[in-house]
Amino acid sequence: MTAPLTILGTGMAGIQLARQVRARDAARPITLITADSGDDYSKPMLSTGFAKGLPPARLVSRDALSLAEGLDAVVRTHTRVTAIDPLTKCLDIGTETLPYGELVLATGAAPAAPFAIPPALAERVFTINDLDDYRAFHAALEAFERPARVAIIGSGLVGCEYANDLVAGGHGVTLIAPEPTPLARLLPETLGAALQDAFREAGIALETGRTLAALDEGGEQLALTLDDGRTLEADLVLVATGLSPRTALAEAAGLAVGPEGVHTDRYLATSQPGIYALGDVACVDGINAMYVQPLQAGAKALAATLTGTPTPVSYGPWPILVKTPLLPVVALPPRQVPAHWRIEGEGRDWSALAEDENGRMIGFALTGACVRRKVELARVAPALLI
Repeated sequence: MTAPLTILGTGMAGIQLARQVRARDAARPITLITADSGDDYSKPMLSTGFAKGLPPARLVSRDALSLAEGLDAVVRTHTRVTAIDPLTKCLDIGTETLPYGELVLATGAAPAAPFAIPPALAERVFTINDLDDYRAFHAALEAFERPARVAIIGSGLVGCEYANDLVAGGHGVTLIAPEPTPLARLLPETLGAALQDAFREAGIALETGRTLAALDEGGEQLALTLDDGRTLEADLVLVATGLSPRTALAEAAGLAVGPEGVHTDRYLATSQPGIYALGDVACVDGINAMYVQPLQAGAKALAATLTGTPTPVSYGPWPILVKTPLLPVVALPPRQVPAHWRIEGEGRDWSALAEDENGRMIGFALTGACVRRKVELARVAPALLI
C-alpha cells in the first residue's frame, strides 16, 4: 500500500498539491491539516474583494467538507500541529500523536509586523494573509455606518493592492511607508512615482519617506504618530510590511531552515527524509518565490515525485502582475542588483529594463500602457530557476 500522505496547510499550495496527487493516484490516503477553517478560496481575491463588495462567503469556492469529499481526503480544520518527530514519523497535535508516511510542509508565511500590536488595539489593527483575516477585517469595516478611514503601513505589493482595493470600495486610505515611492522593491523610482501620482489622484493620501513612531487610542479614532512628530487619525490600521516563512515547526524538528524558508532541493525535499516543503515556506535551491506561478509549478513537480516519477521543479521568467487598476503594473524583479536601468516612457506609461554590466536584460518593470510588453519581454528574460 502507498504510504499515507500528510499535508500541513490548506492554502493554495496544500490544496493544489492534494489535487495534483489525487489526479495521479486515486487511492492514496491523503490527510490535510490546517489551523484555520480549511475553506477553499483563491488567495489573490483577498485584495480585490472590497472594490467588488464581496463578503467573505462569496470568496469561498468550497467549504472544508466539500473539499474533503472532492479530494476523497481527510481534512482536519482548526487543528494545530505542535511538533514533528522525523525519527518516529509522527506529528504531535496537543496530546494526540499522529503517524505520517510522507509529510509536506505547506504552512505558508506569516505577516511580519515591525512592531507589537498593543492588545487593547487588537480589534482595530489587522493583517490580512488568509480568509479568516479577511473575515475579521471585513467585519470591522462593516461595523461603521460610513466609509472607514484606513491607515495602511507598508507600500509593497500587499499594501498597494489593498490601498487600491479599499479606495475603490469607497473607503479613505492613507499609505505610510519609509520608501520614497510605492513598490520600491519592484519598480525603479520613476515608475514608482507614476504609481504614486495615480494613487494621489484617486484620493489616497501618501506619507512616503515616513515611519510609524507610535500607535495609540485617540478617543474614537486611532492616533498614528509619525517619525516627524505629526499625528494622523484613522478608524482602522492594516499592517502590510511583508511576510516571513513559517519555519518554527520545521526548525524545531531539526530541518535545515533560514530566514528565507525551509531549505529544499529541486525535488522539494528537505534535509529530513520523507519530509518536503512547498509554497511560501519553501526555499528551493536558494530561491523563495512567494508568487502563484512558482507555487503551481512546485505543486505539479512534487505531485509527480510523490507518485513515483521524481521530477525537479523549474521556474520560468514569470512576471508579477500587481493588482492596482488605478495604474497597471507588471514587474519581473532581477535576482541581482542591476548595473543600471534603461527607462523609457512618459506620463504614466513607462518601461524599465534592468541590465547587468554586459548590457544583458535581467529583469523589467512596466506601468500603464507599457504592460502590454510583458509577454515580449518575458520571452527573452532569464528564467528564475532553470
